[in-house]
Amino acid sequence: MRDSSSFIARRAAAAIAGAVLGGAVVSGSADAAENGAGIYLLGAHGPLAGLTPPPGLYLQNDVWIYSGSAGGSKEFVLGRTLALGVKGEGQLEAPTVLWIAPGKVLGGSFGFGAVWPIGRLYANAETSLTSPIFGTRSGFISDETSAYGDPLLTGLLGWSSGKFHWQAVALVNIPIGDYRKDALANVAFHRWAGDLTGTVTWLDPELGLDLSAAAGFTFNGENPETDYWTGTEFHLEWAASKSFGNFSIGMVGYHYRQVTGDGGPGATLGDFEGQVTALGGTVAYNFNLGDRPLTARLKVYREFAAENRMEGTSAFITLSLPLRVDASHPE
Repeated sequence: MRDSSSFIARRAAAAIAGAVLGGAVVSGSADAAENGAGIYLLGAHGPLAGLTPPPGLYLQNDVWIYSGSAGGSKEFVLGRTLALGVKGEGQLEAPTVLWIAPGKVLGGSFGFGAVWPIGRLYANAETSLTSPIFGTRSGFISDETSAYGDPLLTGLLGWSSGKFHWQAVALVNIPIGDYRKDALANVAFHRWAGDLTGTVTWLDPELGLDLSAAAGFTFNGENPETDYWTGTEFHLEWAASKSFGNFSIGMVGYHYRQVTGDGGPGATLGDFEGQVTALGGTVAYNFNLGDRPLTARLKVYREFAAENRMEGTSAFITLSLPLRVDASHPE
């Protein structure tokens, strides 16, 4: 017979997972969004979020590192209470290729990109189920995986006017990654999902001042393996940075809120809605790799005010460089 506490832990607990272009992975806890994670990487956008590069081919590699935990309890009918504690760690690498086309579409620059992330996730969950009839039963499970996630495709349109730059970005998750049913840790989502995000940047090169923001919604399909339907998610990010020659430093932050509850037969614990906020800092340095300009950026976020979701610390290490730039559009 299946151990009931272990089964509840696997259904209730979640690790961290995901990946996205213009970002990478989201972390999460078990209570809201399946596996507590969405395809949009919180903190993916920072300084220069609304700036579209000149026509050409670009490569960006994001390394994401996360550690967090969550805990709580829920009461059910007949006096039953479930207490849950989850801890998770993750490292993910998301190489991204982005092509900006020559010419204009609707007066803006058009771009297309793709990413196929690979990562390592570890999670453990400790549960305690109490009922008036059977008393308290406890369980502990852990899981670890190193695997490819779902590939993602993205398209963007970018405009500029004076010191203002802005983009409309669409992202699609293709559910063909390495997914394991009933596993506590998964890099892949195994569901179709799409994200629509708008970004804006005010950039004054003379002052070296950059003010940027990004906001969007993620729309999720049902996971056919678990019959779980993750609700619609809202994300907001902001950044302010100051450049000193080739070096820059600034502040970053984000806020996440699930605006509709989870559903489907697999959402056995209810229609939870998660939220979390984070603040942090960023530093960047521009230099040349041979005859090509290379940008290295570090962003660190500390989460707080989490509800139905993991709370932890994440770090992004980003390297980006042009592989080919249209000669008629010099950098």
